[in-house]
Amino acid sequence: MDNERLRSLTDLLPADCRAAAELLNRGCACISVDHQSLKAALEHGEGAISHADLLATRPHLFSDSMVFVSEAHLLRMAKTVAALDRVVALPAYQERVLEYAPPVARHSPGAAGVFLGYDFHLGPDGPWLIEINSNAGGALLNACLLRAQRACCEPVARMMPAALPDAAAFVAMFREEWRLAGRDSRLRPLTRIAIVDSLPAEQYLAPEFELFRQLFEANGIAAMIADPAELSFDGERLVCRGQAVDLVYNRLTDFALEEPPQAMLRAAYLADAVVLTPHPQAHALFADKRNLVALGDDAWLARIGVDDEDRQFLASSIPRTEEVTAERAEAFWTGRKRWFFKPAAGFGSRATYRGDKMTRRVFEEIARGGYVAQAVVAPSERRLLIDGVEQDFKLDLRNYVYRGVVQLVSARLYRGQTTNFRTPGGGFAAVVPVSCNAQPGNCR
Repeated sequence: MDNERLRSLTDLLPADCRAAAELLNRGCACISVDHQSLKAALEHGEGAISHADLLATRPHLFSDSMVFVSEAHLLRMAKTVAALDRVVALPAYQERVLEYAPPVARHSPGAAGVFLGYDFHLGPDGPWLIEINSNAGGALLNACLLRAQRACCEPVARMMPAALPDAAAFVAMFREEWRLAGRDSRLRPLTRIAIVDSLPAEQYLAPEFELFRQLFEANGIAAMIADPAELSFDGERLVCRGQAVDLVYNRLTDFALEEPPQAMLRAAYLADAVVLTPHPQAHALFADKRNLVALGDDAWLARIGVDDEDRQFLASSIPRTEEVTAERAEAFWTGRKRWFFKPAAGFGSRATYRGDKMTRRVFEEIARGGYVAQAVVAPSERRLLIDGVEQDFKLDLRNYVYRGVVQLVSARLYRGQTTNFRTPGGGFAAVVPVSCNAQPGNCR
């Protein structure tokens, strides 16, 4: 879109900032990523992250366009996150969800768990929480992406956020985890972090592991990237490549540390010989999708002491979610077009199915247990110009959260059933707030 046409569009924005954001998402197809700035952000430090290599190996990691989100929606998502954090802190809530969690989740390590990811769709009535992930990837990559945005015209320049995410705050979060786990930095400083995932070099977000390693090193903390098989535990210390590890930044998707390669890490964690973040209890309290069933039980929430305001937020922010059981299988099959089926302990979009796209054979496997059914909330859309052709992309919004506070919001653009980082023009996208003034719903 040329600047003159965009100026005309912004001059016609409606007063309601939510409607204004929707109009911009459908009418502004500007390229917003300055790749020279992105190159500088990615190659800052030791220069081990090549901008060219990243685009060659992961061409759809970043979208070249921003996503517009109203301040009203951003505020509502933040309030939903805060309300959930208050509920999760209640002993009665924890007792209920830990009953069906793996036994390892009953171990309380003190640490809160870094980088919770609250994923929302924007429905006609506002943001709806689709799921929570306990080791959400992409925060540091998105911080780099946000620093590489350029305004394609003066009206958009006025919307660009004045405050950009500070990576130093991420380091402070890990130091806080060290403190919450009972370590006194004056007596025993945080010296070494291991960033752990299975076959880390083969992971799609492997470049982010290296960015974190550089970030920790730049802030005086030795860091290494490791496979869990490289870890050993002698009963007192967790060791990797001959070096004692103080803290493990956990990027594994074996949330309960049940698989054999995680045996040493699990033993050290249960012995409190290492600080693990995020950890099994964080996943059990926040990310098990069966929790959404409990969070939708208004009568039960009232009985355990959740106040009216928080219950209203949850009721209007979490789609109806029910556990799939063999006894109710036929009813779910009959009404399958209304549901999205997800594994209770799954992550991302793996093994998830839209009911209207599902075969009977797949449903019979789902009906055996381990799944929840969530009422379908269609994602909102972003219209972009790809190779000269206008295309509509679905989008979701990820809130990166620590201890109930939103650190960063990013968007993911995709086509198809779920986010996949395979769509030309899609990928992570920077979020630009559309401002509302003191009167709710009005644009400046």
